[in-house]
Order: sequence, then structure tokens, then C-alpha cells
Amino acid sequence: MTTKKLFWDDPYLTSCTATITSIKGNRVQVDQTIFYAFSGGQESDEGTIGGIKVIEAVKQGDKENIIDIEYTLEQEPAFKVGDTVEIKINPEKRRKLRNLHSAAHILYYLTIETIGKVKIVGSNIAQDKARMDFNYDQPITDLVPKLELKMNQFIVESHPIILSNDLEKQDLRWWTCGEWKMPCGGTHVRSTTEIGPVKLKRENKGKGKERIEIYLMM
Repeated sequence: MTTKKLFWDDPYLTSCTATITSIKGNRVQVDQTIFYAFSGGQESDEGTIGGIKVIEAVKQGDKENIIDIEYTLEQEPAFKVGDTVEIKINPEKRRKLRNLHSAAHILYYLTIETIGKVKIVGSNIAQDKARMDFNYDQPITDLVPKLELKMNQFIVESHPIILSNDLEKQDLRWWTCGEWKMPCGGTHVRSTTEIGPVKLKRENKGKGKERIEIYLMM
């Protein structure tokens, strides 16, 4: 069966109840969850299932595109298949991941509007920062302050962000902000103003490669 992803319906939830559907030692699966598993460059949430700390969350799929999430707990649970448990996540980490993931998409579109289409070669959304790596044939040191100004101006304008399901693929979601649209199954804000001001920093990744890091200022 597919794990119902409540974080898609409401990325602001920080607790929920769920039914245990599988137990293999300290690895468990549930019928529904708010606990995001690492995917698309976004870190997993932190939290507990049935009061036990989750040390790893992994997406699993098969050829029919059925996606489950398996959680590795700190210890073998006393609860059994069919039991109802509470799932809790760290709300502050979720807030940061939500804000930084939306900020990363905005940065991507503002970057290509400024310098043209670039090839993304890496990305990561962590609670301390987000990063975007791309191929570019010259340093962008002078461009970063301009991008930062554009981003902060865009963020404060309160643009709505919409997440929607793909009509054909079960585990595919779309992120839309105005005319910008990209596939993404991560957690996001509903409005750009939630992100707050950001700081951009360039990192030198060697000839032909650039990295921009995003930091939340609140």
C-alpha cells in the first residue's frame, strides 16, 4: 500500500495519528504520515513515532510507482501492526526546510531570468541553509548582491505558492508560483512572505561551476 502523505495536504502539521502497517525489527511503516523522508534534496524531518526517535526515513518504490516510506526507529517498538500511534516532528526544523525549499525554487528562476538557462548539477535543502550548484563559465561574485536584492523584493510581495498533484503519476507533485512551475514533492510555504528576508552567499566550486547558498534571516 502507499503511505498517505499528510505533509502534502498540510505542510504545517506537526503531529498526527497513524496505524502501523508493517514492523521488521526496528523498521516500521504506517498508513499515513507527516514525517518527510529525504527526497529531492530536502532533508528528512526529525521526530518520533509512538514516542520512539526516528533515526532514518527512506522512500521506497516499485515498478508500478507505488511509494511507501519506511522509518528506522532508535529501538524496536513495543507496539504492534494495527496499533494506532502518534507521529510528532520538530516544528522549527520543518519551518526552516519549508521556507528554504521555496526560497531555492525562487532563486533558480531569478537566476535564469538574470543570466539565462543554467544546468543544475546539485542542490540540497537543510535546516541551516539551502544550496544550488550549476554550470557557469565565469564567477558570479558581482551578481550575487543583485540576486539577493531581487529575491528579497520578490519575497516581500506576497506571491502565493500552489502545490498540486500530477494527473498521471501518483508520487509526482507540482510547485507553482505565478508563471513559474516545476515538479517537486517537498514541503513549501503558502506565500512568499513567510520566508522572510534571506542572505545569499557564493561558493567557488572550481572552473565552470558555481554554488549559491541561501540563509534565512529570521
